Amino acid sequence: MLRFYILLCLMLMTGPGHAQKLRVSENNRFLVQEDGQPFFWAGDTAWELFHRCTREDAIYYLSERARQGFNVIQAVALAEMDGLNEPNSYGVRPLLENDPGRPNEVYFEHVDYIINAADSLGMYIALLPTWGDKVNKSTWGKGPEIFSPATASEFGKWIGERYREYDNIIWIIGGDRNPREGSSDIETWNAMAEAIAKATGGYDASLMSFHPQPKEPGGSSTWFHREPWLDFNMHQTGHCPDRGTHTHITHDYQLSPVKPVMDGEPLYEDHPNCFNAEDLGYSIPENIRRIMYWNVFAGAFGQTYGCHDVWQMYDVEREPVNGPLRPWKQALDLPMARQLKHLKNLMLSRPFLTRIPDQAMVVDQHQDWKDHVIATRDENGSYAMIYFPTGKETQLDLSNIDGAYLKGYWYDPRTGNSFPASLGKSAISRISPPTSGQGQDWVLVVDTTSSTFTVPGVITD
Repeated sequence: MLRFYILLCLMLMTGPGHAQKLRVSENNRFLVQEDGQPFFWAGDTAWELFHRCTREDAIYYLSERARQGFNVIQAVALAEMDGLNEPNSYGVRPLLENDPGRPNEVYFEHVDYIINAADSLGMYIALLPTWGDKVNKSTWGKGPEIFSPATASEFGKWIGERYREYDNIIWIIGGDRNPREGSSDIETWNAMAEAIAKATGGYDASLMSFHPQPKEPGGSSTWFHREPWLDFNMHQTGHCPDRGTHTHITHDYQLSPVKPVMDGEPLYEDHPNCFNAEDLGYSIPENIRRIMYWNVFAGAFGQTYGCHDVWQMYDVEREPVNGPLRPWKQALDLPMARQLKHLKNLMLSRPFLTRIPDQAMVVDQHQDWKDHVIATRDENGSYAMIYFPTGKETQLDLSNIDGAYLKGYWYDPRTGNSFPASLGKSAISRISPPTSGQGQDWVLVVDTTSSTFTVPGVITD
């Protein structure tokens, strides 16, 4: 208990303060804060945060993630793990008699507390009102199915009104489910979203997306791209390491009307590959890192991380095959939890809101899997970044970067460190990263000589 109060006092005294309200940027590609500053979504999935954590555990988790550079936490009000019937850590269930028209005030006071704690750290809660099995448990889940268009609207109105004044909430509809053909699922999700939007002050007042299951080639855009409540598209690219996730981002990036896009659930750290640990083992950092850089360089405005051990909030040594490898608190400091901030810092160390994908810069087109080199640059030609997932020598065309002479850096995505890179005078040249092979990924950062940018990854006020 003493540790809890120490953490709470430190959080309230030294935290960066309340989160600014977010909105979509003027070019409809990114998110920005109220003051217009770019916002890079560095998210974590803590689906069971409200359901399984005590207040002390929640403060511990949020403080650690804030220290690591995360700024968005994805969590669910009506949780996945039998969230209606299994009480929270204080013995309280979220709904009276599982009736969405009768929310339990005591349960939601606990949710309030955690959202406020995140706000005091300058962090956002990407709040899912419900996990998808409460709409559709035909594939898996405990359910029960309690939402129809009518009850979804009723609950959406209630939860929207409750959190209307919270600037640090981003609304996420869906909960790991794709609408079934021939069902009322689309109408149900639309009803919930519309009710939340209306209760929070309208489409411009609520920032909202939809969390799907893996889907080719679109994610949320498949069903809801033209809905006025959907402010940005979200993908779940799944838990197999051998997928070209960037193709999902590219698909939505090219849609009209233009909306921001991101991957809200990629391959998790410590996750059984393709849910088959016995044959395929568990995910490793370089696979996750590759996915993250691919997605962002393809045009995503940020990236979510996840850990198979953390989101479930189990305090056990090991579940059966395909379960967590370690208790959640022990998993908080795994490699990729420390390395996502290097991606965030790199992107924010250069003009962010004018960044575009530009695959034409990569003359040698490698296969989509493993060796695929991907490029992004400033649309005004002041810088470019090229990601080499395996350090393979590649021919690049740097002619879209202004200036007769260019300066370059090699950025290490494992450490966030950089050092000068030697660039030839020709606009088209073969580039060899410092090292190559599995796990030897590098980013080449190219600036115009007239630029006054910081060293890559260093952010100044």
